[in-house]
Amino acid sequence: MTHNILHPLMLAGTGSDVGKSIIATALCRIFLQEGYHPAPFKAQNMALNSYATPDGLEIGRAQAVQAEAAGVVCTTDMNPLLLKPNSEHTTQVVLNGRPIGNRSAYDYFRKEGREELRKAVNAAFDRLSQSFCPIIMEGAGSVSEINLRDSDLVNMPMARHADADVILVADIDRGGVFASCYGSVMLQTPDDRKRIKGIIINKFRGDIRLFDEGKKLLEQICGIPVLGIVPMFKDIVIEEEDSVELERKARQMATDKVNVVVVLLRHISNFTDFNILERDERVNLFYTNNTADIEKADIIILPGTKATLDDLYELRKNGVAQAIVRAHRNGKTVIGICGGYQMLGQSVLDPHAVEGSIPQLPGLGLLDTITEMLPEKTTRQTDFIFNGKECKGYEIHQGITTYSQGNDRAGQKADLIVSGNNCTGTYLHGFLDNSAVTDHFITPLCKSKAKAGNVSIEEFKNRQYDLLADHVRKYVDIEKLIKIMTP
Repeated sequence: MTHNILHPLMLAGTGSDVGKSIIATALCRIFLQEGYHPAPFKAQNMALNSYATPDGLEIGRAQAVQAEAAGVVCTTDMNPLLLKPNSEHTTQVVLNGRPIGNRSAYDYFRKEGREELRKAVNAAFDRLSQSFCPIIMEGAGSVSEINLRDSDLVNMPMARHADADVILVADIDRGGVFASCYGSVMLQTPDDRKRIKGIIINKFRGDIRLFDEGKKLLEQICGIPVLGIVPMFKDIVIEEEDSVELERKARQMATDKVNVVVVLLRHISNFTDFNILERDERVNLFYTNNTADIEKADIIILPGTKATLDDLYELRKNGVAQAIVRAHRNGKTVIGICGGYQMLGQSVLDPHAVEGSIPQLPGLGLLDTITEMLPEKTTRQTDFIFNGKECKGYEIHQGITTYSQGNDRAGQKADLIVSGNNCTGTYLHGFLDNSAVTDHFITPLCKSKAKAGNVSIEEFKNRQYDLLADHVRKYVDIEKLIKIMTP
């Protein structure tokens, strides 16, 4: 099928968490269905959920999800700049998939040095646009932070470089949709204002007909069309970009299922590791740092974290570490992933101050391992065998873990998966996406007759992307959008 070349499209938000990423994911799948060759792009992403590309580099998880929806392999050109907040008010800056150091927010957003980053993100877009069309771009936060206009790399300056048509995405659920849309448009420079070609109202509840008059009024005051009003959905599963969504997840025990507790760490990262387990009908998975719930749970998971030592210190201080040890002593299963795995060992050392000012802490002592933090980061996709079955995962971590003196392999680099005495640790994100792994842990504890589905993770995800595309097609005028994007 032959199509005209389309302008890039940027989804810009009236604020944070308005649903830009979800709409971008939907449009990536819709343009794929329409016979185009789309790809996602976000110049700068701030998130702790990241992903390892096939060539062993790091990007934001949201762009990896959007690439899946677009049916393409993810690359760092889709998210050239990734900011990963860590402890002590600093952020790790990842450029073109590799860390280039830690910066304070003040230093990062000052104008000095910004032009080098601007050149890098613009070059990434230029490379991407040589191979894909259309590019579905995503802004960050609010498009109208005028105090940051000169240093902004991701919103209207990026749209200008790409010559993109801009669609404003607004969240009606939080209220103030007229003011936020009008203000977002009017606070732009005259030239940038002309670039905004439409509005998508997101997260609507109730009967859409009740907003007919509102739609007309919004179009009148903003002078641009409302292309769609997208209702909230509950039955489509798309990975979340940040920890805002954790507040909406289940937080209590169940009597007829295997209770799995994910310890709620302050700097939790890559909590997408638990999405598949969360949907397993045999499982009740919830996030908590309540010590009583932790001790009652069947399985306790220590998740990844951007600040292992900070979070380990906090767990010792609030009694959660001791609760995990007691639960393990009473026969409960404990699993640690990435930073959580590091915490399960005998000690965590940071002689190079990679994470901050804590030089070392004792771990929970459940595994015969020692971890030393190193400045170099490991990022790679990994195939592994578990219980005789082929599995997939990926690594994103700083530090190397070796066996401690209590092990007969003391000093040797630890295996990819370390198990012993009802405790398992691994650096592998996506570890629990594999049915061989989840069945190993869940089946012996299963209280109900519910069985795990036979649908593969790839089939499941593709079905969700199709459902999301159907949902957005129903409520957004895609034909009108394509006309806007046509030169």
